[in-house]
Amino acid sequence: MGDNGYGNGKQKLYPGRRTFIMYHGTTMNNALKIQSEGFRRSSDGMLGPGVYLSRSRDKASRYPLNAGGEQQAILKLSVRVGKVKRIDYQGHPLQKTWHQHGYDTAWVPANCGMVSSGLEEDCVYDPSRIRVLEIIPN
Repeated sequence: MGDNGYGNGKQKLYPGRRTFIMYHGTTMNNALKIQSEGFRRSSDGMLGPGVYLSRSRDKASRYPLNAGGEQQAILKLSVRVGKVKRIDYQGHPLQKTWHQHGYDTAWVPANCGMVSSGLEEDCVYDPSRIRVLEIIPN
C-alpha cells in the first residue's frame, strides 16, 4: 500500500479534502479547555510532535492513563487528515520526522505491533486540522 493509503488500502486521500471522525481521551477539564482554545501540539511521542488521536473510540476511552480521580471525557472530532504517512513498524525512517517530509498526519495501523492495545493511532501535526464536534463524558 502506498503512503496515501488509509484504511482498507483501496481509498486514496487528496490533501485537505478527506475528513475522518476521530477521538481523543482526556479529563473533562482539559476537554472543556480544548473545546474553547483548541488543541496544542505535544512536543514528542511515539510519532514525534503532534496531536495524538484515534479512529477507535475504545482506544480513546483508555486515556488519560492516570486521571488522578478526575472525570474522564472523550472528544469526538472531525479531522482533515491531509497527506497521510503510514508508520507500521518501530524504527521506521520517518517515524518522528514525517511532518518534515510534507505529511500532515502519521498513521499507525491496527495490529502492526507498534501499539500494545493493537488499535490504530494517528498523529496530526497541525492542530488547525482538528475540529471538536462533541464532548462525551466517560
